[in-house]
Amino acid sequence: MPDIKHFAPDTALEAVLRLFWRRGFAATAIQDIVTATGVNRSSLYATFGGKQELYRAALVRYLDQRSRPAMRRLAEDDRGLPAVAEFFRRLVEARCVGEFAHWGCLISNAHAGTETSDPEVRSLLDRHHAELRDALQTALASARDLGQLAAEMELRSGAELLALLAYGVNLRSRAGADASALGATVTATLQTFNDRPSA
Repeated sequence: MPDIKHFAPDTALEAVLRLFWRRGFAATAIQDIVTATGVNRSSLYATFGGKQELYRAALVRYLDQRSRPAMRRLAEDDRGLPAVAEFFRRLVEARCVGEFAHWGCLISNAHAGTETSDPEVRSLLDRHHAELRDALQTALASARDLGQLAAEMELRSGAELLALLAYGVNLRSRAGADASALGATVTATLQTFNDRPSA
């Protein structure tokens, strides 16, 4: 007879994701997870595995439900630098306003933690970085085609720079930086992308 779960795994995983996101991996104990989900240890272990497996599952969920939709929207927006500016405007707003204000980003938080000792976590972080960089590079390619970029701008290095800026926004917001300061930094950075010598 199949085992019947008396809880919704999807709901429990979302609660786990939010707990890791807000508190971090190291500061979250299994008992915290039991309390947050209302699911006993044996059921959690039987469904997901231990704390490390739960964390990996939370990262995958975060990537699929939060990161990738934003990156896909950016890559599909053909307005060039205005699309990049909109991506960062949404990012700053998400990090500084509302339910998840000052939680940072689960992915960026993982880069700064001990979680990277797990090869599977490192692989997820590397995959996220590549997808973020590629989405930004696609947007910069549109900007180049529209004549918005400085002539010397190299797309790959520009995309890497903007990816690092996104991580910076995430980490600074977690430390309490306000939206206006972060937005000003983004604006100043993007200005360097379209500074062209006067004719």
